[in-house]
Amino acid sequence: MIKVLFFASLREQLQRDGLEIEAAGLTSVTQLRSKLAEQGATWQSALSNEQLQVALNQKLSTMDAAIQDGDEVAFFPPVTGG
Repeated sequence: MIKVLFFASLREQLQRDGLEIEAAGLTSVTQLRSKLAEQGATWQSALSNEQLQVALNQKLSTMDAAIQDGDEVAFFPPVTGG
């Protein structure tokens, strides 16, 4: 299983802070993102932002990062500040 977490506006859009998904067949964050987007229009909209950030096992990562069973993947919108 892969633990998936959602932060900030993503959590609000999806109305959940996380879920667990079967790891079988998923080899990258991009594939995971696509699989999650298949859950409907809200998911597709929330995960389609090209500026979306990702952390793999609590370290900033890229969408092409390899994932495996037992990993934790967190999605969050771009961080802005002032």
